[in-house]
Amino acid sequence: MTNDKKTGVWTASAFVVANMIGTGVFTSLGFQLLETTNVFSIMLLWLFGGVIALCGALTYAELGAAMPRSGGEYHYLSKIYHPSVGFISGWISLLIGFAAPVALTCMALSSYVCRLFPVINPKWLGVGVLTLITLIHTRNLKFSGSFQNVFTIIKVIIIIAFIVCGFVLPGQPQDYSAQTFSAKDVFNPGFAVGLIWVYYAYSGWNASTYMASEIENPKRNLPLSLILSTLVVTFLYLLLNFVFLHSTPMSDLAGQVEIGLISARNIFGNNIGNLMGLIISVLLLSSISSMVFMGPRVAQVMGEDHRIFRFLSHKDKKGVPMAAIGFQYVISFLLIITNSFEMITKYTGILLSLCSLLTVFGVFIHRRKYPDLKRSYKTLGYPVTPIIFCILIIWSIVYLVHEDYVKTFVTHDQSVMWMSLMSFLTLLSGVIVYLIDRRMTTKQNIQ
Repeated sequence: MTNDKKTGVWTASAFVVANMIGTGVFTSLGFQLLETTNVFSIMLLWLFGGVIALCGALTYAELGAAMPRSGGEYHYLSKIYHPSVGFISGWISLLIGFAAPVALTCMALSSYVCRLFPVINPKWLGVGVLTLITLIHTRNLKFSGSFQNVFTIIKVIIIIAFIVCGFVLPGQPQDYSAQTFSAKDVFNPGFAVGLIWVYYAYSGWNASTYMASEIENPKRNLPLSLILSTLVVTFLYLLLNFVFLHSTPMSDLAGQVEIGLISARNIFGNNIGNLMGLIISVLLLSSISSMVFMGPRVAQVMGEDHRIFRFLSHKDKKGVPMAAIGFQYVISFLLIITNSFEMITKYTGILLSLCSLLTVFGVFIHRRKYPDLKRSYKTLGYPVTPIIFCILIIWSIVYLVHEDYVKTFVTHDQSVMWMSLMSFLTLLSGVIVYLIDRRMTTKQNIQ
């Protein structure tokens, strides 16, 4: 049985599912339709996203079972490469890995609600939701787990009901029979950029690695939670996006954030559709909750290992990392106030993809570095599985940076390569903070 300080496989899986099914699937399609309007290409994008997530989950499962400590990429990269690499990865997690997705989800929730109730201020609604969920997770692990389980079950049930209604209710199904698919569409720059949006929607497939120390029997339950959750979410994503396209004209969806609301109005009519849009916004609470819980666990582990972040390691008597929770809250608050949804999404996509790429590639190094280590789980399909992940992630990162370059120097749609510059500055700041930490540690040792 689980106690107040440990979670079982189902609770760990609930955190993963809740982390994955969030803002992305209810917002990404609108931005994808700006790059391509081919239904076959779009569905292939979501399938590719599922393949990437599954390949990543299968690989992370081996690393998580071999190194069962909370912290995710921060812990793995520190052990596989060098503490500096892990530190920079943890720095990225501290700044944007969880705080940014939390802010984005709060912004998406506000966008849904305020489209129905225009008198509400979206920024302050987002801040209010962030504050409420943060306070919930300052209680204890058992309460947080119960809250997450209930909201995740409700979320999955409602999504399944939405999918069924999208197929069976009368309406005006869209006819895409005239469209054809060509393999060259996959090599279109728009396809690669669209993959970033999809990968953002699938982000969270590695969620339980951040709380490995709080999972019962992590060598068994961690791989299970990663793999089962990713398979379930991939299946739901494919059906849900097909329902969006099946029920609603692309012209109504292109460039829009409130994809779920727009589609719901086409399926159920305006009145019930508005109610479903409100329900979808409530579903996002589960995602916010999961990330508010997970993020501080990375900050806490970094605080245990590095003097400069020592204040983040503090836990109260209930085992809650209060300082780390407060730190993440402040960053999410500031990002909500900026209110730049698309820029934050693409910026985080580059850096988080880079961290995942290094981690998955690290399985090759880890096996060579620790050849005699007993592995309770080995990556299914190795070495093909991690290779597929690495190729697809490199491909999407290169095209995203290329898009930034084209918009700056070719089409002049923007004055600076903002995404690439922000990513570089984040990495550079991580190096600087690491050097400061090493200097502080050296001085302490001398004294």
